Order: sequence, then C-alpha cells, then structure tokens
Amino acid sequence: MQRLCDEVIELIFYELDDPTALTLTCKHFHNVSHDPYVRAHYFLNRYGRMDAMFWALGRGKIMTDKVIDILISSGAYVSRYLVQVAIHHYFRSANHFIKTAWVRNMSIPVFAHFMKVACGLFDEVPLGKNEDDGYFFAVFLKESRLPPDMKSTKWETVRDIFGKYKFIPFSMKDPLMVQLPIALAIEPRLLPYAEANGFHMDTKYRDFVFRKMFEKMALNNGERSDDILRNVRELRRLDSRMFLSRTVAAEICMESKSNESAYRALKILDRTKELLFDLSTVVAELIKLFVKTRSITSAYTINVLRHLYADFPSTDPTVRIVMLLTACLSDNVLVQPNLSGTLRSKLEPLGLLPLTRKDVVDILTNPFVEKHSALVDFAKDEMNLSSSDIKDILQEVAVKCLKIGSKGKTLKKLVDCHPYLHAVLQETAVQRYAINLDDLPPYDDEEACAIYEAPLCRDFNASSKATRSNSGAAGLHSTVPNASGNAIATDGREMDEDESGNEGLVEAETGDTSELGIIGQDTLSSMIRQDEMAPTRSRRRSLYFSYFGPDTTGKLGYPTDFIPVGRWVKERYPVRSAMAATFLTHAVINNNTTLLHGFFTCNTPSTNYVSTSQHVPVTLKHFRLLARLGKAPNWCLYHEIENGAEFYFSEEDYLSKQPPATEPKRCSKVKVKSKETSPTIPRFSTQAGPSKVQVSPRVSKRRPRRSAAAVMSYVIPDSDDEAIVEDDDENAVVVLMTMQAKKRKVESNLQRWIKHLSVLLAEEQKKVLF
Repeated sequence: MQRLCDEVIELIFYELDDPTALTLTCKHFHNVSHDPYVRAHYFLNRYGRMDAMFWALGRGKIMTDKVIDILISSGAYVSRYLVQVAIHHYFRSANHFIKTAWVRNMSIPVFAHFMKVACGLFDEVPLGKNEDDGYFFAVFLKESRLPPDMKSTKWETVRDIFGKYKFIPFSMKDPLMVQLPIALAIEPRLLPYAEANGFHMDTKYRDFVFRKMFEKMALNNGERSDDILRNVRELRRLDSRMFLSRTVAAEICMESKSNESAYRALKILDRTKELLFDLSTVVAELIKLFVKTRSITSAYTINVLRHLYADFPSTDPTVRIVMLLTACLSDNVLVQPNLSGTLRSKLEPLGLLPLTRKDVVDILTNPFVEKHSALVDFAKDEMNLSSSDIKDILQEVAVKCLKIGSKGKTLKKLVDCHPYLHAVLQETAVQRYAINLDDLPPYDDEEACAIYEAPLCRDFNASSKATRSNSGAAGLHSTVPNASGNAIATDGREMDEDESGNEGLVEAETGDTSELGIIGQDTLSSMIRQDEMAPTRSRRRSLYFSYFGPDTTGKLGYPTDFIPVGRWVKERYPVRSAMAATFLTHAVINNNTTLLHGFFTCNTPSTNYVSTSQHVPVTLKHFRLLARLGKAPNWCLYHEIENGAEFYFSEEDYLSKQPPATEPKRCSKVKVKSKETSPTIPRFSTQAGPSKVQVSPRVSKRRPRRSAAAVMSYVIPDSDDEAIVEDDDENAVVVLMTMQAKKRKVESNLQRWIKHLSVLLAEEQKKVLF
C-alpha cells in the first residue's frame, strides 16, 4: 500500500462513502487526502456535477478556499437558488427543507469566500424573505390553475429564473424536484431551459405531464382547448419522446361530460392525426371494461358511456352489451310501470333496436341485473316470442347463472317463478360440472395444477391466477415521479376476475400496446389527485396505492347486495343431494372459505353447529382431488372432521342411500349348544353376517383368557381320536379371536379419517421421493 501512486489512491478514495478511516492508516494516505484537488474531485466523481456542491458544503471541516475554487472551475453546478438557500441556512434567516447542520460546519472565512465567489456569478442575489427563486417557482405552480390575469408570477419571471439564474433543484431531497415535471406540463417552453440546467426528462414522466396539461381548471372557458393544443404541440416539438398515451386519452374520455375543453382538444388531435392511435378504438376498449364492473350502475358512468358511444359508435358485440346495460340499469327502468315506452326511448337514440335473443340472454346473465320479469315481457312483445321460446331463454339464463357466483338472487327468483327449473338445474350441474380425478391435469404438470380452477363456486373476492389474463380489468401501471427523480410504477387498475367464466368476453388490450399505454376506468381528476396526495417516500408508495389508490369499489365484479349461488344451492337443495355435492366439490377445489363455511352449517339458526346431520358431507374424494392439484385443504374440512363428520369415500356412498363402507370382519360368534357334562370346550361356528361383530350371550361366567390354552386332553395317543384333537385345536383358535374381538372397540369416524388420510399422505410422499 505504501508503494501505490497518488492516482490509484485517489481512485480508491472515490469508491468510499467516508474515506476518513483509510486516511488515518498511514502518513502517505493522509497527505494525499489533504490535496485540495483530491478533495474537490472526490465530490465530483462521487456525486456528479449537479450534486457535488451541495454535498461538499455539508463537509465543512475539509472545505477550503482552494477546494471551492476547484469545484466551481471543474464544473460543479451552482445556481442562484443554491446560493440563496446556503446563505439563509448559515445565518438562520429562513427555514428550508434542510434539517441538518449542512453549511454551518464551515468556518466563517471559508463561507465568506464561498459567498464572494458564488455571488460573483450573478448580477444580483436577493436575500430577503420569500425572495429566493424556489419561492417564485412554488408560487408559479400554485397559481397554475388560475386564469392568466389572476397570476402574480408571470411567464417572463419564471423564464429568467431558469435561463439567467440557472434555477434547478440542487438536491434530490428538495421537494421542488418532484414538482419540476408539473411546471413543464403547465409551460412546456421551460423544457429547453431545464435541460440546459441539467434536467433530464425521463419518459416515465410522460403520463404525469400530460395529465396536468389536460387538467380541469377552476375557471374553465372556451379558450382552454386552444391552450391545451398549443402546449401539447409545443412539448411534442421540443421532445419527440413525449406523446399522449392511450392511458391518458382514456382518462380524458372518462371526463367527457365534466371536462369538455380537454375532451374537445383530444378530439381535435384525433381528427388532425396527431395521435399515435385511433381514438375510436380507445373508446371502444374503454367501454368494454364496464361490462362486468360495478361502476356500470353509476349514473355518472352511464351518462359518460352514452356520450362516448354517441360520438364514437361501434359494432363490437361487447360494446353493444354495455350500452344495453346502460339503458336497463339507469333510472330503475326495470321496475317502472311503463317499461316498454321508457326502455324504447333509451334504446332508439343509440340505434340498439331491435333486440335479439342473444341480447336478452346477455343482459339477464349480467351480474348487476337481478330482475328478469319486466325484461322478458318487453322482449316477448318486441320480438314476438312464443311460450316455448321464453322457456328456452329462461332455462339458458338459469344454467349460465350457475357459473356466476353472485347471481343467487336471480336464480332464486327464476326458480320461484318457474319451478321446473329446479330439476333442470340439478341435472345440468351434475352432467356438466361433476369433477373426478380423470378430469384434473396430471400431477406432474405443476403449472397446470397451480392455475386450475373449478368453474363453480369461485371466490371472486380473491385474486385468481387463472383468470387474471382473461379478466376485463386492465392493469394500468401509472408512474409518478418520486423524490429521487425516478418514477414509481403502480398497479392501481387491477381488477377482480370475471366470475362468469366466459373467456374472451372482455379484452383488456389488443395487440402490442405497451408503449402506448393500457386503458383503465379511472378519471383524469382521480389520477391527478392520486399523484398529488401520494407520500413522497418511495418505499411507502406500494402500500399506499394498494389501500388508498383510485376508486376500487367501482371495479368490483359483483353488486353491493348479492347472494352467492353456492349459498342458494345449500338452502334450496337437500344437503345429501347431487347438486349440493357438486357445488361442495367445486368450493373445495377453489378454496372458497365463505361457501365452505355455509356448506358446513345448518340452515336453521337454532340448530347446533356441532351437529353434522344437516351439513353437506365431506368425502375422501375431496382430499384426493386436492392432492392431485397439490393444494392444501381448507381448515373447514378438518374442522368438520373434528366435529364428527361421517366417513365416505365419495358422494356416491350417501347418494345411493347405502350405509358408510366399513372394514369387513373375518369371523363372528354365534350361540351354540353345549353339554354340561362334556369336559371339552364348547364348539363355535362362523357364519356370514354384517360387518359388526355379533357376540352371543353366555350362561356361565366368562372364563379367563389363559384357561382357553390350558385345556386337558383325554385322547389316547396314536388312537383314532386324532381327528377330534384337530377339531378342538381349531375351536381353540376361534375362541381366542372372539375374545379379542369382544375387547376391541368399534372404529369411530375420526379413526377411519385418520387411517385413510394417512394412507393418502404416504402415497403423496412417495410421489415426491420417486
């Protein structure tokens, strides 16, 4: 180490956060560390030219006049804002974002030299309260939503601050660093000055900047559209990487009724072909997102979608379904007395008449349409349907509702009004949705087993790996600049799964549109409010967006007050029916705790929970299905077994009305006659009988076990009585077995569960080992 040259020692210093300890190891290192050139270039190489002066001023004990001169001459960035904040902080004349000692560690002569050199770079340096450049920049941002005649900070003032006095937030800890992209959205002409001062416009700021451009102002007027167009075109001219994405365009469309100026400017950009996409395609994909989300029931959303459809009509079948839903769900149309006239007045302006059979089925199977009578009557009159056609439609709707977890109310009303559907549903469910081991993926295909889901009894409150890719929810990865100048990607648009199980009904995106952005349901104002109210610390953003992001209730795929289909099945069908058994199997596979708890409770509240006679029986087949898929059983299954659930191999054991299968016994005792004078042991015979041991009563007192073996024989050796001896030996074995059977306890249900589950566990362990 003593032989290293000074240049190598400098490079070693540059890699250390604090080289103080290394400089104390030897005199040569200590002498090199006192070189002003080494000290100045340590900050330049370690922190870069933009932050070098800020960090150097905080190490006041090593700062000298020569170090300051070398820093400035070597390119360390010094703005008038930095000089003003340093002077305010040293003399405690104003409070800024810096809470440490910082420049106060410097001696007065050295700091005086810094003031002299730094102030000489500018013609004037205002030092009064609220006269620094950061204050004027903050005021400019606060007044951005006001009309031009009400702003106290003019464009020329902000231009001079950036151009003449080299304004730029000098530290990543400065709150103004986060707000700098907002200024570029307000006034894109600042971009060349900001880039000259060292600011780099990252493409991650793109959506953030354009949202502020199209933001709704406090006092909106007709001139607002022209201002938006000018800013968008100017920013596009200055930086070709900055373009309006599909994400922001969809957010603007969601405010087409409340932010008319921004929507008008967007349509102008589309007509002049200045967008990188077709706006009509964006509107169509946006409308399709509402086919199975709760926001379709909102009056605001209905008005917006009808407005968008009037401007950009589409022939897409999913768009047609959404627009039909806006007519049926608005103003409680389905419960009004004059349904025919009201519904016709809503459908005719949109060109949705006449209705088709598919339209009626799609409307009735939507999770948010619960009343069917009025719509069926309207379709009967408009389409001239016969009674058999209506019956076929209702039967098709009822069968499809089985797969939609929140359609319990609809099924209840359908079965109450049309009792023949009760048997139809059970027959269809058993034929279509019965699951056996052969229906599952092979156990060695881990990926297929992990994503497998049963079509019934899906838990729509939990995330689903299998249906996430087919969900109608498009995840918008919005980016917000943080305190470090980077952008935090958030997945605030993630939606719940499609409970109906119909794949391809809602497409989140078409083609490769990653660069143009993904479409979501949030409005422009909600996303701007989320950006402004988000915490400044990046490590807290992920948790923040999970719990405090944009509206999430409107994106749920089920109504507010609903009845799960599984619960309705439990209440409507006997617990020991094929219908209940099928739904229980699907709930077990999907790990739907809510429905499992309902299947394992009684319908009558007064009944004790421990009594399992009114519960849907658990079978060993459920555990075998879960073992094939590699899934852990739900705790409800074990709780049911602990409460005394009967053991069944499968649902066929109790559906066929046969008693539970038991282990067969090899022999049983029956009553036989014996002579009192005979010295031999009474004979026993075996006969076929039930699986349980039948013990014959004995007149005399039970003989001790050892007496059976100590039997005295009076047979003469080598005589003809040897056959009698063999017969007595067989009787002795029978007596021993029967006595042991008398002491043996009857095997309980819990013991049978433990025995068969242990065998299943051993089988699964063999698969892992081999």
